[in-house]
Amino acid sequence: MAEDDELASLVERYQHRLYRYLTRLVGPGAAADDLFQQTWLNVVRQLGRYDGRRSFDTWLFAIAHNAAIDVLRRRPGESLDEQTGSWPAAGPDALDMVLNAERAAILASEVDALPALYREVVTLRFEEGMKLEQIAEVTGAPLSTVKSRLQRALEILRRSLSDRWRKEDLL
Repeated sequence: MAEDDELASLVERYQHRLYRYLTRLVGPGAAADDLFQQTWLNVVRQLGRYDGRRSFDTWLFAIAHNAAIDVLRRRPGESLDEQTGSWPAAGPDALDMVLNAERAAILASEVDALPALYREVVTLRFEEGMKLEQIAEVTGAPLSTVKSRLQRALEILRRSLSDRWRKEDLL
């Protein structure tokens, strides 16, 4: 009974972060729901292999990452394999709040448009607050690869946002 309580506590503690991560990778809906459940089943199956010296959230997200790889490999054009932020808090002013929400929506849209390979590192770094070393552990990629993926993702975002705002200014 105590193990069930501990598992329920872990699910409650990590459910929002894990589900957000999975929806960023595979999109909202049934695929994310299935991956969420599959991740927790894998946690239960692999619990005996968990090394208590490691961070639990890093281990959990690595399990989720591995499950997501399988789903994304079946989708044309989507993969976490190699391919050949947040906004300031809104002030009390209603206009500032609306503008910040609009900017956040635009940024979220641009992040969603990134290839899965880059979307993952941006999500883990800026939404989950993971360090680059933790991201490397989650993804199983070398630290230098994580750094280059994040840099490339930020370059793509800078360029797409710059192009988007330049076009909107012309309209």
